[in-house]
Amino acid sequence: MSILVFDSGVGGLSILRELRLSLPGAALIYVADDAGFPYGDWEEAKLVDRIERLFAQLIAEHRPQLCIIACNTASTIAIEPLRQRFGSTPFVGTVPAIKPAAERTSSGLISVLATPGTVNRAYTRDLVSRFASHRHVTMVGAPDLALMAEAYMTGGTVDLNALRTQIAPCFVKKGTDRTDIIVLGCTHYPFLANQMRKIAPWPVDWLNPAEAIAHRAKSVATGIGADQTDTQSDTQSDRVIFTSGAPGAKLVQLARSFGLSQI
Repeated sequence: MSILVFDSGVGGLSILRELRLSLPGAALIYVADDAGFPYGDWEEAKLVDRIERLFAQLIAEHRPQLCIIACNTASTIAIEPLRQRFGSTPFVGTVPAIKPAAERTSSGLISVLATPGTVNRAYTRDLVSRFASHRHVTMVGAPDLALMAEAYMTGGTVDLNALRTQIAPCFVKKGTDRTDIIVLGCTHYPFLANQMRKIAPWPVDWLNPAEAIAHRAKSVATGIGADQTDTQSDTQSDRVIFTSGAPGAKLVQLARSFGLSQI
């Protein structure tokens, strides 16, 4: 089956990695909207319009059997308009894993680390109201973390002091209780998880939704009767599209390291 994986940049590669385990026979097309990155700088209505226009072109050209929005921002604002416009194509979105965090916490204190836009959207607040109203949830909008992750993924170094500033509000104490789960609300963030563990004031569970999204994709694929037994030929690799049409050498190198050939 053919699956299109869409993200604002390269953070969605964390989900692509899990998709290969859940759906090993799928042909994956990864779309990085590097021309629009970062999405946090966009006005919401204009960003929804951009994403819809991109998908109109992508679906017409590549005819995917399943689309995965590997981006929290795009999912929270655009997945319903996309489902309405492209009703014959199933979409799987990526949203902060607030429900499993609320179920797993021992201390009752969880934090959601995301972009400011994702933190402030009604969609995210509704998830907290529906699934974690009985927990103490700290919402942390990190303005620079996605950019830091993208730079790190393409060979840059991480300023640990700057990283510490971004994540510090996630660590909360209430009496003898402390935050024990931090929800990674952006697909870029898992690539910084090891660095965040190093500087965390105490150990926490960094909740990465990639595995759950991949499992959901497999369930949807089964539901639509997509053939998961077919495997790609030895000469066919998963592919990548950069919306700029002219990605930098580091982005191209990163994509190749994930086994992606540029369209």
